[in-house]
Amino acid sequence: MYTLCPSATKSSGSVYIEHQMGLCNIGFPTAECTCAMASHRKGYRTSILQAGKKMEGQMTFHCSVPNAKNTLGEVMDGEVMGGEVMNGPSSKRAQMTKQDFANITACVACTLILMYILCTDCWAIAALYLAWLVFDWNTPKKGGRRSQWVRNWAIWRYFRDYFPIRLVKTHNLLTTRNYIFGYHPHGIMGLGAFCNFSTEATGVGQKFPGIRPYLATLAGNFRMPILRDYLMSGGICPVNRDSIDYILSKNGSGNAIIIVVGGAAESLNCTPGKNSVTLKNRKGFVKLALRHGADLVPVYSFGENEVYKQVIFEEGSWGRWVQKKFQKHIGFAPCIFHGRGLFSSNTWGLLPYSKPITTVVGEPITIPKICNPTQKEVDFYHSMYVDSLIKLFDKYKSKFGLPETEVLEVN
Repeated sequence: MYTLCPSATKSSGSVYIEHQMGLCNIGFPTAECTCAMASHRKGYRTSILQAGKKMEGQMTFHCSVPNAKNTLGEVMDGEVMGGEVMNGPSSKRAQMTKQDFANITACVACTLILMYILCTDCWAIAALYLAWLVFDWNTPKKGGRRSQWVRNWAIWRYFRDYFPIRLVKTHNLLTTRNYIFGYHPHGIMGLGAFCNFSTEATGVGQKFPGIRPYLATLAGNFRMPILRDYLMSGGICPVNRDSIDYILSKNGSGNAIIIVVGGAAESLNCTPGKNSVTLKNRKGFVKLALRHGADLVPVYSFGENEVYKQVIFEEGSWGRWVQKKFQKHIGFAPCIFHGRGLFSSNTWGLLPYSKPITTVVGEPITIPKICNPTQKEVDFYHSMYVDSLIKLFDKYKSKFGLPETEVLEVN
């Protein structure tokens, strides 16, 4: 017999299913819903799906009951998000392995393939592509060339389910306005930003209809053949002034540029259990918003810092000196980090830890259009943005596993 008991643990923000063999934890928001009981597989599945709908899709089901798979099949070995049963913990490593393999292969092979083709009888194909590359060189700066087909690949759903990652909408966005999303924190790789805004795995297009998200990343990525086309297909653009100016001024309305404000400097301080952002002196994105009259939207990703562990070098140490030199001259800082092993969570590896990442999109801040904003005006709206981000963090921190006493550190 299984009993869904949302009221049993409301203080902890969790829902539990009682079973004679143990407890199944359903994390994330609590909601008032009628306790459902079922004594067979079909009834249990129905109960979970109904509970998911009543909880507005904000539920993730993790089952740790021994031998549950033999009892209830994939339902007890799965997860429920938004009323859908998905693959569970037993397939998480396979899901993440597919994603890692795809990304690593794309990054490494893009140039090697081209070089190989140049040395074969098919060199003309590579030559044509290089000619096309010269012709198409500025496309990333002009909004890119997104593909809904690529954004909807099934592999992104595997990626989402591994952690899992989800997107929470708090306010509607007008399609008549343009937006700059400030994404916090950076984490090691910004996995939440990629999954939520460069793919449709978490339903960004459905949650914000008529809004085109553009995730901004290092411009150097777009100098690599083939990889640049792969990035553009996901709606990723260079994080430079030319690209952002074009999207906000010559691409119509309904655009949302996602800027990971803390950048490389913030990634150097990310570690599990720490909620800090590099923001005090980051005001360029506010100035851009004022110049174009684009509304600012604070975005906080709970759990982004939990998926990797990093060696933190103290200020003044040789390790931090090396990192800052890389950051200054190349644009990114090398980090010494590790995740879990492929076959065991007790070993080190590059596979991220399976920790929930919940990205909350806050309330837009209306920004006037000022072609040449003064420093005082920039400071004023920057202060508004910082206050809005802190309020967003404080409002949702207890719902996503943090204590009420947790404070967002703004550096």
